[in-house]
This record gives sequence, C-alpha cells and structure tokens, in this order.
Amino acid sequence: MAHTVEKIGGTSMSRIHELKDTLIIGDREGEDLYGRVFVVSAFGGITDLLLEHKKSGEAGVYGAFANDSSGHIWHEKLDEVAKAMTEAHGKVLSNKADIERADAFVHDRVLGLRNCLIDLQRLCSYSHFRLSQMMGQTRELVSGLGEAHSAFVTSLLLQRDGVNARFVDLSGWRDEGDMSLDDRITSAMADIDVASEMPIVTGYAQCAEGLMGEYDRGYSEVTFSKLAALTGASEAIIHKEFHLSSADPKLVGAENARKLGRTNYDVADQLSNLGMEAIHPNAAKTLRQAEIPLRVANAFDPEDPGTLIDDQPAESPAVEIVTGLDLLSFEVFEQDMVGVKGYDSTILDILTRHGVRIVSKVSNANTITHYVDASLKVMRRVEKDVSARYPSAEVSSRTIGMASVVGRDMNGLAVLSRGLTAIADAGLEAIGASQGPRNVDVQFIMEREMLEPAIVALHRALVEEQGSPSLAAVA
Repeated sequence: MAHTVEKIGGTSMSRIHELKDTLIIGDREGEDLYGRVFVVSAFGGITDLLLEHKKSGEAGVYGAFANDSSGHIWHEKLDEVAKAMTEAHGKVLSNKADIERADAFVHDRVLGLRNCLIDLQRLCSYSHFRLSQMMGQTRELVSGLGEAHSAFVTSLLLQRDGVNARFVDLSGWRDEGDMSLDDRITSAMADIDVASEMPIVTGYAQCAEGLMGEYDRGYSEVTFSKLAALTGASEAIIHKEFHLSSADPKLVGAENARKLGRTNYDVADQLSNLGMEAIHPNAAKTLRQAEIPLRVANAFDPEDPGTLIDDQPAESPAVEIVTGLDLLSFEVFEQDMVGVKGYDSTILDILTRHGVRIVSKVSNANTITHYVDASLKVMRRVEKDVSARYPSAEVSSRTIGMASVVGRDMNGLAVLSRGLTAIADAGLEAIGASQGPRNVDVQFIMEREMLEPAIVALHRALVEEQGSPSLAAVA
C-alpha cells in the first residue's frame, strides 16, 4: 500500500485532540484511515523545559544539570516537566483510564531519567570519570522524553476512537543496543503493516550517530525524512500551524499574503539559511535524494493541499517569498589586505571556532564583511581573536537587518533595482544589497529598525502586483 509519512509540530501537537477529528480521522473510515505514518514532536513548550528555552535560553533540566550537576535545581526542573506533561495530556485526553495510563507513563519515564542522572552524578564523583565527556549522551537522553510522551498519548487518543494506532518508540529507552539511525528505524517498522495500522512515531530517535550532536533541535525532521526515505513513502508531509506564504501574514496582512502552492528544494534551502525553516536542510537533502516530494500543509486547514516542494523548475519567473532576519554585520578592514592571501580563511576559521552561523558575506579590496546570526557577546570574543591575529585591522560588529527576496526563477524581473526603488519610495534606506548570478535570492541590508517596513514595501512592489489570490481570499 502506498503510504505517506507526516510530521506534526509541537505547537500543533498541543491541539492534537482537534486534529484527531479533522486531519487524522475526519470523514475517513475503515482502510481509508491507514496508509499514513505520523511522526510527532513533543507537546508545545516541553522541549524548552527539558533542554533550554529556545528563545530566552533559560535552562531546563539539561541546562540545570550541566551547570550544576551536584545541586538540586535540576530536580526541581524535572518536577516542572512532569507537571507540564501531565497537564498537557490532561487537556487532550478525556477518558479516565487513558489519563491514568498517561500519568503512569510520565511517572515511569521521569523516575527513570531522575535515577539515571543521579547515578551519573555518583559515577562522576570519581576522578576517573568526567561529566563533560558524557553531556552529549545526557542531552540525547533528556530530549527524547518529550516525543516519547506525546507519541504515547496520541496513540491512546486514537485507539479510544477505534483507530488501530501503534506507539513506535525510537528513543531507545532502556535499550541495550546501539543502532545506527537507519537500523533503528528499519527495526521498529519491520513488523508494521501500514495498510491496517497507523504508526505514531517519536520525533527523536536514539542512534549511534547521535542526532543532537549533529542537528540539535532539528532532529525530528531528520527522523521524519529518514523514515520517509527508508519506507519508500509516496510523499512526505509537514503539518504546521500556518500556510507557507509569500510573507508573514501578521506583518503584511492576510489580505496581501499569498500561499506559495508550489516551490522547490532550492527555495527551501534559502529559507533555512534565513532561519525560516520549511524543513531542516539535511532533511530536505534526504528527501531530495530519495526523490520524495515534500508537502507543507496547514494542520488546521486539512482540505487545503498546502505547498508542494520538489525539484521542478518554475513555469515562469516570479518572486515567491519576502522575508528577513535580524543579524550582526562583522567587518574587518585592513588597508594592506589587497593582494595578500589568507585573511578570508583566517577569519572564517575564527568564526567557525566560535560556532557563528554565517548567513551572507561581501568583500572588496581591503574589507571583508560577514552577516552573521550570533549574539554580541559571542562576537566580542571573535573580534578579540581577529584583532590578535591582525593587530592593525579595524574590527567591528553592529546590528543590522537583512530583507531577502526569494524565488525559484527571478530572471528578467529586475528585483535588485525594483527592490531598491521600493525601499526608497517607502522613505527607507538600504545600506547594502547583493544578488548572485543564479538569481534565486536578492538581499537588502539596512538598519534593524527599518527591516519590517522594508519587508512590507518589498512585498507590495514585488508580490502583490502579480495579482494571485491572497490567503484571505483563498480562505
């Protein structure tokens, strides 16, 4: 039976009881219910409590344990997790027996994790063992708790409504083996008949490669894409709480934003580079190489087909998305740089050593400027290292905004000149702009406070004039 592999994100998971009646079951009956494999994220906010808050950086269980493994703060954080998990499944489960089973599941997993961390504390009280050498495995163990809980709860919810749902736990809980990711997935799916069962799979998968070390919190999309590729899915679908559209509807207005409908993996990669991930770039690579199309759909608009992402070129040139990102401009000016090799590679090595993500870059005879996604605190360390290597150079960092116009094919649209005109007509000023020869994205650099109004102006000039139906009109 041809099947799809579908992923539900954390924000949507908190409303899984609503999605059960629309997205998952809807008007399907009998065998029509099946042929779908669901990969689930943790309930909204749970991973923040387990690891650290994604935006504020506030420590969760892992962060507290890493910073003070001998103290009791991580115990309190783990109690918070147990309470939040219990509250989360209490909101989506209505049957008393199901709630009791979910409560017992949380108690067992939280107790197991607590005992494991205590044992690790004891082990590292001996000088032969270093906690720092075990933090990668510890982060893996802690992170898997959230997806295991949400997958178990979702399977209970669906079973109560007569769906033959099956909890598929890839988290390696109390597993003595150390499998590769491929083997972990293949082994778990080996005896499952997707024609008569609905697998509910954890977004986290324990494996010898260590997903967290390579992908950190993008691991669920990596699991999702691998599962689709290894099982030969006809299509991979990501259900988000919004449509993939030409700009943020909250910024440009739903009456002006356009649903993409179709794009390709090249555009998806550009969006990932701008922090607006349709899918993790490594996950996109897996699907692209397996020749599996990706669909990004609105979980709460199940009748709409969403946006299909594949390798097909655009039928005609068009601007598809206008988006932007708050960045830092890191500039190295050295009058004697011209004609001398090595500056670029040295600066790149230092940025890499400090874990700085480079979004874009420009250079001329004596200046190299990187536009980076990092904190000022980190960049001060980078400045110090670069200045030590090139003491006569002027090294500086400043906050900027980058607006980016993206499309599969923008040839002949004069996006660079029209964009600069649109920005100027809105009473704004671009302090830089760049366009590559492949013409899939054009970047405009400006003061950070001008970014949002610039996106609105660019969208109005480059997208709204195309006349395709807006999100509001489609709805």
